[in-house]
Amino acid sequence: MKTLRLILGDQLNSNHSWFQSDNSQVTYVMMEVRTETDYVTHHIQKVVGFFAAMRNFAQELIANNHAVIYIKLNDADNLQSFDLNINQLISKEGFDKFEYQLPDEYRVDQLIKKWCEAVNIPTEAFDTEHFFEERDGLGNFFHAKKTFLMETFYRHIRKKHGVLMDADQPRTGKWNYDQDNRKKLPKNHKPNLPLEFENKVEQIFEEIQLAKIKTIGTINDKRFLWPINREQSIVLLDYFATEFLSHFGDFQDSMTPAEWSLYHSRISFSLNTKMLSPLEVINRVIFEWESNQGKIAFNQVEGFVRQIIGWREYMRGIYWLKMPEYESLNFFGHKEKLPDWFWTGGTKMNCLKHSINQSLDFGYAHHIQRLMVTGNFALLAGVNPDEVDAWYLGVYMDAIQWVEITNTRGMSQFADGGIVGTKPYVSSAAYIDKMSHYCSSCYYQKNKKTGDKACPFNSLYWNFYDKHEAKMDKNPRIGMVYNLWRRMKPESKRELIEQAKFYLENINDL
Repeated sequence: MKTLRLILGDQLNSNHSWFQSDNSQVTYVMMEVRTETDYVTHHIQKVVGFFAAMRNFAQELIANNHAVIYIKLNDADNLQSFDLNINQLISKEGFDKFEYQLPDEYRVDQLIKKWCEAVNIPTEAFDTEHFFEERDGLGNFFHAKKTFLMETFYRHIRKKHGVLMDADQPRTGKWNYDQDNRKKLPKNHKPNLPLEFENKVEQIFEEIQLAKIKTIGTINDKRFLWPINREQSIVLLDYFATEFLSHFGDFQDSMTPAEWSLYHSRISFSLNTKMLSPLEVINRVIFEWESNQGKIAFNQVEGFVRQIIGWREYMRGIYWLKMPEYESLNFFGHKEKLPDWFWTGGTKMNCLKHSINQSLDFGYAHHIQRLMVTGNFALLAGVNPDEVDAWYLGVYMDAIQWVEITNTRGMSQFADGGIVGTKPYVSSAAYIDKMSHYCSSCYYQKNKKTGDKACPFNSLYWNFYDKHEAKMDKNPRIGMVYNLWRRMKPESKRELIEQAKFYLENINDL
């Protein structure tokens, strides 16, 4: 049977069972289409990175004797959507069957399902063979439960898959070392330089410019630093394991204007495009620890493994359990627009200036910059979660909706009302100063709550809790905040609310 198989841009798994044998009746199709470049405004490095990785993968398949049709962005016969291009190929080439791997985005999943229901040839869906758990794994595990605690799911996966386990007990006797992984980077501490590749992507960049695709951010198209194939992804993983793992856990929450990646692996783009598998990633890290137990403390390893098989698997499970309703949740009813400087980095707040400019320069920021700087401010400012979703989904290299929206609308903005996080993740300047070196050189004064040059985070923090007291005062994790607020003098409260009001009214000037 003459079969057409679709490979999406985030399905670059060369170890998939599809590719383990030659079949002269099978043709693979990959395509660069405007429906994917235009549904949100993406970072230019993200678009270039996906296209470069896709083209490399197609060449790899061809080198391994697989038949491949690759539709480039500006090809004359590109109809600019998956369904229209597939229809055209079936009509032109006479395919008898269509096969695809299950998409990780609900939007694409529904598109292909709808097309399959209407087409007059047999169709078949296959698993991507990437994740530890199937789409409905979390839903089945928490069946009939009202809460979905990540830590519980994380322990379940470790037991089920035997990760860092001694029989049914965790190695070292302790499940979670999060308390050990919250250190501020010492002032004179200098991490090793991050590994950056020198991929030349001028042609892809020119094609994107020719197509007039709207993008954000900057790019060095003659020295593109991200991995664009499996070989480079493995090199980046090895570099992390040998050079950065020994300090990863300690400083994974640290922030500094002097370093853009610190001890982070930066393999999320490779993972989310499936050039790397989560199993090989954690196996590589565990092997490094086992080979250097005198040099690498266990908290460094556990913190990393928890991100891969804890948060990553958990967020995907929540996504498939709660979509499509999840993308419209807005617990606080927030309606404001993102400040203009989210698109330029032009703010006097040092933490936001550095985190945003880093995002625009590299398409990257680590999880605490996303959660406790940009996300924190957006939540305190009452920004519509639709706006926050669109920004995060567009600006980051690794952002695909299944992992972006649960972290943004859930963890960061608490728009889901507590499905993902048990409390809103907001803070005043105190936390940012505790974990970073941003505040000492800032235009605003971290210890000042009101008055000229008072840090906006301080008044916005109390304004947020005051505004949403009716929805949150029963939350057991933030009772102490309301106890402090209620003990404040009325004039102090009034000054904080007035200061916050002034900042919100003049938000684009901050």
